[in-house]
Amino acid sequence: MGSDSAVPSPLPAAPAYGSRSVSDVLASAAAVLGVPGYTNRLNLPAAKRVCVVMVDGLGLSLLKKRGGHAPFLRSFLPGARSLDASFPTTTAASLASLGTGLPPGRHGLVGYDVLDPEQDKVVNMLGSWDAGVDPLRWQPYPTVLEEAAGHVSVATVSLPRFADSALTRAALRGGTFIPASGVHARVSAAVDALAGADRMLMYLYWNELDKAGHRYGSASAEWGNELEELDSALKRLVARVPAGTLVLLTADHGMVDVPAGARFDFSTQPELIDGVRHTAGEPRMVHLYLEPDAGSAALERLRSAWQKAYGNRAWIFTRNEAVQAGYFGPDVDPAVLPRIGDLLVAAREPIALYDLRRVPASAFDVVGQHGSLTRAECEVPLLVLA
Repeated sequence: MGSDSAVPSPLPAAPAYGSRSVSDVLASAAAVLGVPGYTNRLNLPAAKRVCVVMVDGLGLSLLKKRGGHAPFLRSFLPGARSLDASFPTTTAASLASLGTGLPPGRHGLVGYDVLDPEQDKVVNMLGSWDAGVDPLRWQPYPTVLEEAAGHVSVATVSLPRFADSALTRAALRGGTFIPASGVHARVSAAVDALAGADRMLMYLYWNELDKAGHRYGSASAEWGNELEELDSALKRLVARVPAGTLVLLTADHGMVDVPAGARFDFSTQPELIDGVRHTAGEPRMVHLYLEPDAGSAALERLRSAWQKAYGNRAWIFTRNEAVQAGYFGPDVDPAVLPRIGDLLVAAREPIALYDLRRVPASAFDVVGQHGSLTRAECEVPLLVLA
């Protein structure tokens, strides 16, 4: 359990949306290719084709720490730039920002799972979307891929199961989807597609590293093995792409390994769920939604209880404070606002917080975690590989 902390820690800076974040990568790539309406905010070099490689879970600090497993990628680290993941630092939020060029306060994917106010229920934003949630209503803005497809060839190379997933339809729709399961298959498919187009914007997704991190931890041999696979695959990709191709590598978030003894079920502490109607988010970035008739006094009581229990190991702040801090972007759409928790608990130390009334006990087995505001989770690389 946590111990009390009388003085709340200052909140970290918000992600640099619109200048140095994941939301600027595909948008800048589109600008390089002359797609109207986009600005090359990342000052990417000129190219006829751009391939954006999104590596799920490859935080900049992890790449530096475990670069011995990635000699090819490590050679680009001296020129690497640091970008900010979206907040929360979770796949749904960052991939939606990548795909739309928008911060979460606009695209509306504000967590791993969040409240759907229309249904008064918690819905998943990653792989298990609720049947009552229409991806095109939830995220109504056009995607970068969609807009670019009217001007250049556009392709996504990813796992077959993501071809028509709700997340793809919400945030990464547009162009041709090229399904490819294995590591070698994805590289070959990407090379073939790039070679067949005079001008192309490509999105290439890599999820193996994140899966290994969740199961074994980012310090594990298994994670290192997946990094080695990634490194050799990207070396092959860069060697084979046609001249005039810009290959970029970035990530959606980093990762923190949470020891078994630092994973807590907060639902066993009545004061931490008093007046709470729904819990959502991720174990390192919890959304707490109060009963509709709860007032400011109930919110302050809840904040005080969380501050006493976990204030020395987490940032605890209200929805209004998160919005004012710019965590979800410079403005939040009115429809998105109630999807964000009334109170947010973002882990500062390597801890994970669960509501085991709502999630399966197997969730306790997850080692590598993300979602919060630490540098290990927020900072992702931008490498220009070719």
